[in-house]
Amino acid sequence: MASARISTQPALHGSLSTIEYFTFGFGTMIGVGWVVLMDDWLSRGGPGGGILGFLIGGLLLVPIAHTYSRLVQRIRDAGAEIAYTEGVFPPLVSFAAGWTMVLSYAIVCPWEAVATGNLLARVFPALNSYHLYTVAGSPIYAPRLAVGLLLTVLIVVVNYRGIKPSGVFQDVMTFGLLATFAIFTVLGFARGSSATMLPLFSQTGAAGPWLSIFLVLQIVPYYMTGWESVAKGSEEAESGFDPRNFGTAIYAALVAGFLFYVIIIAVVAWVYPWQEIVSGHVRTEVAFERAFGSHAIAQLILFGAFLSLLKIFNGNFVAATRMLYALGRRSYVHPAVGRVHASFGTPVAAITLMGVLTVAASIFGDAILVPISEVGSLAVGVGWLSACVAFLRRNALDPRQPGDRSAAMAIVGSGVSLAIILMKVVPGVPGSFSRAEWLSFIAWSLIGGLFWLLRPRHVRS
Repeated sequence: MASARISTQPALHGSLSTIEYFTFGFGTMIGVGWVVLMDDWLSRGGPGGGILGFLIGGLLLVPIAHTYSRLVQRIRDAGAEIAYTEGVFPPLVSFAAGWTMVLSYAIVCPWEAVATGNLLARVFPALNSYHLYTVAGSPIYAPRLAVGLLLTVLIVVVNYRGIKPSGVFQDVMTFGLLATFAIFTVLGFARGSSATMLPLFSQTGAAGPWLSIFLVLQIVPYYMTGWESVAKGSEEAESGFDPRNFGTAIYAALVAGFLFYVIIIAVVAWVYPWQEIVSGHVRTEVAFERAFGSHAIAQLILFGAFLSLLKIFNGNFVAATRMLYALGRRSYVHPAVGRVHASFGTPVAAITLMGVLTVAASIFGDAILVPISEVGSLAVGVGWLSACVAFLRRNALDPRQPGDRSAAMAIVGSGVSLAIILMKVVPGVPGSFSRAEWLSFIAWSLIGGLFWLLRPRHVRS
């Protein structure tokens, strides 16, 4: 099999510790769904279905996380899935896995740029002024758009200057969120009552509990994507870094992620009747404000959500740019995308490109981003599946690699990943692709196909 030639460029600079890998993994995963979409989660499963759905869903991802932890210890490459499949599958498979994973991270960036303006408008209503235009029924306001664009510039500058400032930024935002989360969670459990959580499940009948859990389980992959971003920063570890700590960071991010979701669903339903949250489309901070009769606690939650927006934007931006850099380094896209800054040690061309794409997508607002965002669940399922199958293939080709336990985990991980893909592509399954989502995925695939056809001759198989 032919493999791509990796161009000789200055190396990425390393400074990341286990703490930074954790904050990137956790921070790339947790956004603001826990604030703005709580009514949807509870309508699907109720408190019981929501808690068990995220708990079971998180545990089902453990075999995939185990496989990634083994692969990243063997292969420290910013391309992750690209590198894992490289050499054991044809180059087209490596490109397809990488290109698909780029989408799962890249689409989050304009989404968060838009969401930041929307979130701040709840605190500063004046941002909802100076209407510019409307996209798909969604108005675009100048101040809110400006907030998103300025945030994009900030993220680009931080990342351009080096992975170290980006890592510090991620640490501050992540631990700031966790601190505010701890405060309002403790207050919530001290104030609420278990009576507001009844009935535990949203669906009725004998199969009600199981259906409630499934309806939540079906959305877990989208909200749990990000822990695998640890692998994208594997080339940028600090000197003397123990490769086993990649696995520590991956597991810590995954467990912290699903526990975060489990606890937030429990405490929201504990402080305010969940059926009223569903019927009134009540957001998390509003539920706390009504339960406590205090605007201050709502402001605290919104502050935590703002920090969460910043870290998930930064985390996905880093992951997307490293994937683009890895594609450029292998000349799967224009080799210039693989250029590294001689002084800062950052993939400057990939960072610039990602910044431009984020700005371009942000001007359309959240209406057009919704169907594209849903494609992320399929994209990450494809990436996870490629990593698990590549692990099995490598083991088959090299008997010296880890044995039965790791192989068994990779087999289970492959099954879970395949199930995630099937939930999105099989018609009739709740949450499967609509026409708009299919069009979005096909468009992205066609763009990738064009890049593949135009690749330099030396990477053609």
